[in-house]
Amino acid sequence: MSNKLIAGNWKMNGSLAANEALVKAMLAGIGQPSAEVALCAPSPYLAQLQSLLQGSPIAWGSQDVSAHEQGAYTGEVSVGMLKDFGCRYAIVGHSERRQYHGETDELVAAKAQRALSAGVTPIVCVGETLAEREANETEAVVKRQLAAVIHTVGHCITEIVVAYEPVWAIGTGKTATPEQAQAVHAVLRAQLAAATTNSKRVHILYGGSMNAANAATLLAQPDIDGGLIGGASLKAADFLQIVAAAA
Repeated sequence: MSNKLIAGNWKMNGSLAANEALVKAMLAGIGQPSAEVALCAPSPYLAQLQSLLQGSPIAWGSQDVSAHEQGAYTGEVSVGMLKDFGCRYAIVGHSERRQYHGETDELVAAKAQRALSAGVTPIVCVGETLAEREANETEAVVKRQLAAVIHTVGHCITEIVVAYEPVWAIGTGKTATPEQAQAVHAVLRAQLAAATTNSKRVHILYGGSMNAANAATLLAQPDIDGGLIGGASLKAADFLQIVAAAA
C-alpha cells in the first residue's frame, strides 16, 4: 500500500456557514499531505465542497449512493448526480445505514457496483455489533459482509476501499485497541488476497472513533491503511492532526 487514506464523514452535520469555515481552516493548514484526504458530506453540500475544494489536495464524496441508475426513486441520489458534483468517493453500507435503514449485504454490494460503474470509488463499510463481538462472531460477520461485495463486483474488487468500523466503537468514545483493529484488518486483507492477486491496492481503513489522540498508534498497524473519521472530521485541528499522523 502506498499512501494512506484519511476520509472524513460529516454524517448529518453542517451548514453552509459552518462548512465554509471548517473547509477553509483545513485548507489553510493541510499543505501538501503525504496521505490521500477526502471529505464525505451530506448531499445538499456537495456543490459547496466542489466549489471550495476544486484544485486542492482534498477530494470529496457522498455518504451514500442509490443502487439504481435513475427513475422513480424519490429521495435517492444516483451516481450520475454524484459525478456531476465531482465526487470521487461514496460511502456504502455504513453501520447507521444498515441499522436504521435495514440495508442488507446484497444492497450494499449493489450500491458498490453502481458506484464503480461510473468511476466513483465506494468506501464499503463492514463491522460487528457488541453482541456479535461478545459471541465471537466478529470474523464471520465481516467476512460475510465483504464476501457479498466480492461476489457482486468481481474483478473490480481492487477498485474499492474497505472500512472496518466496529459498531460498538462508533460515536461511543470506545475504540478497538490497535491489536483488536489489526486482527480484523488482517482477516479482511487475507479475504481480499484470496479474491485477487492485487489485494495490496485496496485501502482498508479503520472507522471506530479514530481521533487525534489515538490515530498514530492505530495507523502504525501493518494492515491499517487509513481512517474513516467521524466526529474528529468536524474539527479542523483534530482532522489535520490525523492527516499528519498518516504521513
